[in-house]
Amino acid sequence: MKRDVKAPGPSTASCCAMAEPRKRQRLSQVNSSSQTSTSSVSSVAGGQRDGAGEESRFVEGSILRLSMKNFLTYDYSVVYPGPNLNMIVGANGTGKSSIVCAICLGLAGKTAILGRGDKVGLYVKRGCHKGFIEIELYKRGGNVVINREIHVENNQSLWMLNGRHCNQKTVEEEVKALHIQVSNLCQFLPQEKVGEFAKMSKIELLEATEKSVGPPQMYQYHCELKNFRNKERELENAVKEKASFLEKAKQRNERNKHDVNRYYEKKRHLDVIELLDKKKPWVEYETIRKELEDLKRERDEAKKQLSALRQAQSPMLKKIQQIDNHLKPTDAQIKAKTVAIKEASNKCKQKQDQLDRKHKEIEDIKQKLKLKQTEEEDHQKRIGNTRRAIDDLKAELAKVGDQPDVTPQINAINVELRQIQEDRAKIEGEKGDLRREKDNLCAEARMLERKLNDMNNMMNVKEEKLRARHRDTHAALQWLRQNRKMFDGNVFEPMMLVINVKDHRFAKYVENHIPFQDLRAFVFQRKDDMEKFMTEVRDRMNLKVNSISAPEESYSKRRPSRNIESLSRFGFFTYLREMFDAPEEVMSYLCLQYKVHDIPVGNEQTKSMIKTVIEEPYLRVLYTSEEKYIVKRSHYSNKISTSNSALQRSQYLTITVDAEQKRQLEQQMRACEQKLRDIDERLKVLQKEAVTLERRDNELLAEKKRLSELKGKKRQLEQKISTKQDSLRQMEQSAIDLNKIEEETKEKIAAVYSQKVSIVVAFMAQMKLRAKLTMEKVYLSLETVGLLAEKTKLENDCREGASELKTTEQKCNRLEQRKVQLTEQCKGLLRRAKSTCRMQPDESLPEDLRNAFSELPNTLDEIDAMLNEERSRAECFTGLSENVVDEYNKREQEIKHLETELEEKTNALSTYRQNISEAKERWLNPLKQLVEQINDKFSDFFRSMQCAGEVDLHTENEEEYDKYGIRIRVKFHSSTQLHELTAYHQSGGERSVSTMLYLMALQELNRCPFRVVDEINQGMDPVNERRVFDIVVRTACKETTSQYFFITPKLLQNLQYAEEMTILCVHNGAHMLPPNQWDEKTFIKRCLKRKAKA
Repeated sequence: MKRDVKAPGPSTASCCAMAEPRKRQRLSQVNSSSQTSTSSVSSVAGGQRDGAGEESRFVEGSILRLSMKNFLTYDYSVVYPGPNLNMIVGANGTGKSSIVCAICLGLAGKTAILGRGDKVGLYVKRGCHKGFIEIELYKRGGNVVINREIHVENNQSLWMLNGRHCNQKTVEEEVKALHIQVSNLCQFLPQEKVGEFAKMSKIELLEATEKSVGPPQMYQYHCELKNFRNKERELENAVKEKASFLEKAKQRNERNKHDVNRYYEKKRHLDVIELLDKKKPWVEYETIRKELEDLKRERDEAKKQLSALRQAQSPMLKKIQQIDNHLKPTDAQIKAKTVAIKEASNKCKQKQDQLDRKHKEIEDIKQKLKLKQTEEEDHQKRIGNTRRAIDDLKAELAKVGDQPDVTPQINAINVELRQIQEDRAKIEGEKGDLRREKDNLCAEARMLERKLNDMNNMMNVKEEKLRARHRDTHAALQWLRQNRKMFDGNVFEPMMLVINVKDHRFAKYVENHIPFQDLRAFVFQRKDDMEKFMTEVRDRMNLKVNSISAPEESYSKRRPSRNIESLSRFGFFTYLREMFDAPEEVMSYLCLQYKVHDIPVGNEQTKSMIKTVIEEPYLRVLYTSEEKYIVKRSHYSNKISTSNSALQRSQYLTITVDAEQKRQLEQQMRACEQKLRDIDERLKVLQKEAVTLERRDNELLAEKKRLSELKGKKRQLEQKISTKQDSLRQMEQSAIDLNKIEEETKEKIAAVYSQKVSIVVAFMAQMKLRAKLTMEKVYLSLETVGLLAEKTKLENDCREGASELKTTEQKCNRLEQRKVQLTEQCKGLLRRAKSTCRMQPDESLPEDLRNAFSELPNTLDEIDAMLNEERSRAECFTGLSENVVDEYNKREQEIKHLETELEEKTNALSTYRQNISEAKERWLNPLKQLVEQINDKFSDFFRSMQCAGEVDLHTENEEEYDKYGIRIRVKFHSSTQLHELTAYHQSGGERSVSTMLYLMALQELNRCPFRVVDEINQGMDPVNERRVFDIVVRTACKETTSQYFFITPKLLQNLQYAEEMTILCVHNGAHMLPPNQWDEKTFIKRCLKRKAKA
């Protein structure tokens, strides 16, 4: 058998292929180096095919060539698959599934199909900015070449089709035209989706099978049938709804027919009522008009009677009028005299007021004189009293003898008082300083308390996160806080509560390095304390918690293997230990267990230099800004291998509390409280001293006052005598001249009396004028009384005739008013009558109304009686309105319309059902034949494995086309029944066998150009794996089948191979032989030689 080198492998990988010996060799040459080495360069010198004769064996849409550059694990590689079965073999991690990913993404498949990263940029080889995929597909008339360039930065792709730039939609359309369906698990089954095949529902399996092996129109017919069925349901529902609505409308109209008849009967009564209401205003108008004519005749008679009475009264009335004319000027004169008398009286009152004021002025002058006299008497009395006081003081001064000198005593007291004042000032100054210091300390204590509260609140947030993530640990924490006295050594709460990162940006490094089971662990200084704790919380309280005993020897201060300065050239700026604070025992455990003192942390510079960094000795674990690297060295070859992972976002340690700062704050708080207590004690002592000094000060002041009074008594007496003498001299000099004041007072009074005389003269003149005017008014009043007496006599004489005259006048006025009212009432009634009949103001009554009115009563009483009767009859028809008739007529129209629509819908439904029947024939018969073919192949495969299996078309209702599905039933043991293939009933190996055999049953039906199955044999036992492999080889190597890719990490020994197979061996490693140096004969000879030696 000839071995043909087919493709260079991933990075250091190489691929070899075994194919038909007689075929011409196709070579691919690759130079590559280790992924973890300082450089990785790949190149390819393409391979040639055997020409059109070999390509003719490919099914249209098959893959002729697959090129990958900077894609996942590959630097550069070209794969040439065969037209039949392609076995891709290699150890795990060599890059087999990368070929599957390249096929999917190169044919415009979604990343979700692969079940790996959701962004296409993640499929570019790490460290590269872009990757390339090129796929050449066989097509009659010219192959199709698809290029995809993937950019990491913006996660976008550039497409080319046959060398021309295009968009992804164009590629998808071209792929679809070649019947390639990478989203169909029956055609493309990636490694991550193998388990999902058994989870597919029967409906999903049918759709996938139709798309994969059915005729091109089968799936389309199925979709049309489902749409037809939905439309049929809509039509059925519409017909039922229309029929139901039509029946209800007919029933409702039948019920309303009686109401319509009653409505028309009621309307006849209402028409009669309307005519009566129209005639009634005309009858009212005619009644009032006749009353108005009678009233006019009565008024004219009353006016004639009034005129005769007025002529009989005329002479006496003229005489009374003459008296009235004479009385008017006399009344005017009396009013004028009254005004003049009032004016004279006012002037008299004014003069009387002036006299009263002058009298008051004289009284004031006399009062002032009396006050001066009284003041002089008091002045003389004060002079006498002062002289007596001077005599008494002189007598007391004479009695005061010689006294001892008290000045030295007073000076001594003054000295002591000054000393006391100085002491009190010092005490007050010290008290003020202490109060200010106390205020400052109180402010500082409040600030410290606020900071401590903020820190405690941050700790509470971390504690809430712990409670949400692990309630058992939180419950144990509460128990520990209540029972801390039970333990002899130090006991620390979970690490996530006592670890405080110095910067929240460092939290992600600490959390990614320390597992959560340790972050939630309690740390004990003594092992016996840990055992006691676990007995309580784990055994008795049944809580799941972690605990750690700190090492006996402290590792917290252990130095790193290298100074951070020596690593700064790589971008390392600190070690992990320096990023956080923790208690001594916790830090000691972390240094021992996780080497946090020796784990360097770098930045973006470190990431850019990572290939150089990982070659540094002593570096086992390191961090860049966003990734964690683990470096391993081979014990045999000293080669370096690395693994890296992205840092997860921090969840628990982003809330940072500086433990040292908290300890300092607590220490400062205690110091403040102690200082405040000292200040309060000192203030109490100073207060006692101040009280003692104040008491002594009061005693000295009293003594000084007594001595001062004793010393200054004589001087005070002399000063008082001198003061009194000065006061006496001033009083004697300020004496008043009463004689002069009395003369001035008499002169003022005489002048006022002279003014009073002139006022009295004017007052008497006004009194005389008022008396004269009063007499004239009396004479005029007497004349008026005579005229009024004469007028009264005349009025009494004609009073008898005047009464009848007045009665007649009132009657005329009343008749006139009534006539005006009736006239307006007639006009209003006429307007209302015409308005009721909808007539114009100048229009006469129409003839039809006259004829209608002639058949009705002509009096108001008869009309009212008839109205009451008709209204009573109309009121008997309750609950009826015009809407009843409108609704009845409207519903009659709707019924006719509904009958038409129902007939149309029924005809459409019949036509639709006929179309569905025809479509069902086009879809169901070929589908049944297809399922029978699949079942035959599937059953044969299972029989060849001494098992049983069948495939059938399953549905619960033949008319529910969206419920059709393919049911797979299998039996692997003779003692059991056939069971449906599900994700739960069969074992993993049984599901893999069933899936593989179903796909092989589809293989010979061949509508899709190729199939891909990735590592489906992982769960199979060796017996089933060998049987399945034989079936795959037999089926996929037939000339009538399409291309088949079978990916597996291993193959059993002594398998049966076919010449149509192409085997692609994928290897990787630091010392791989380049494919251009591969020698198959040498390799076989070496194998035979080793076998002979063995």
